[in-house]
Amino acid sequence: MTPARAPSSSSPATGNVSPLIPSLAAKILEMARREELPRGYRLTEQALCDAFAVSRSPVRKALQFLESTGAVSSIPHRGFQLARDGREFAGVALADAAPPLEDLYLRVANDRIAGRLAQQVTEVQLMERYGLARPQVQRLLNRMARDGLVERKPGRGWMFRRLLTSVESHRESYRFRMMIEPQAILEPGYAVDLEELERCRREQLDLLDGGIEQCTPAQLFQAGSHFHETVAAGCGNRFVLDALRNVNQMRRIVEYGLQLDRSRLHRQCEEHLQLIELLVRGERMEASQFMRQHLNTARITKVGSP
Repeated sequence: MTPARAPSSSSPATGNVSPLIPSLAAKILEMARREELPRGYRLTEQALCDAFAVSRSPVRKALQFLESTGAVSSIPHRGFQLARDGREFAGVALADAAPPLEDLYLRVANDRIAGRLAQQVTEVQLMERYGLARPQVQRLLNRMARDGLVERKPGRGWMFRRLLTSVESHRESYRFRMMIEPQAILEPGYAVDLEELERCRREQLDLLDGGIEQCTPAQLFQAGSHFHETVAAGCGNRFVLDALRNVNQMRRIVEYGLQLDRSRLHRQCEEHLQLIELLVRGERMEASQFMRQHLNTARITKVGSP
């Protein structure tokens, strides 16, 4: 069996892809494997929309993503079809697809927040605690390191970075963000990167177009962080952006561990889109006020008053 190749970073189908697309693409392959669909089986957009409760836009992008991996092919005016038998997709991992260790990732995160894991751990300790093989633990730690949650110690072992481990510290993080993010928009010479802001817009639209129900907590968090950091970066002050990134790294695990209310995320995405419109129109005072209100609503929703 020839495995599906990882998409090239320069592939037009995968460049700047939103978190939803690889996740949905992986689900399509799993369906093909489970139902043992034959090579050449036609993948219609409407059937996939019905199967995964999403609209045509993310389905079309997911099929284009799969075409870039060699898993499906397309014929002009006839749509997409499987390039191989569905049974051949067993064990195939798509680059950037929803990680198979997502549940373990959240379990480790929650154990750290609750104090059940020390700040410093070794691979052997994690292997014994969670009943894993060393390659699984290494993949988990490398994933957490990419997210800025752990770092390798000189010599042996790993260390968790500082985290927000209490409701009070989480509340303080929002109060801090309410001080710096709205003010950043009002800084002299503020100029948001419109190209990056457009990427944020596409991400938020994809989330509203089915991604909220399909994406993992990590992917949802990343989309939100990307938006807020893009807006803050417009002030041109590296200290503001560094401070926001640092807070986001510390609150990441807490956000993953919260009971995810996906219905609330629809309103959050809609507010992100409203903020984008205000910034595109250059209405910075209105955007600043809206940003403060947006953060305050999130604070009350997640950690309560005051």
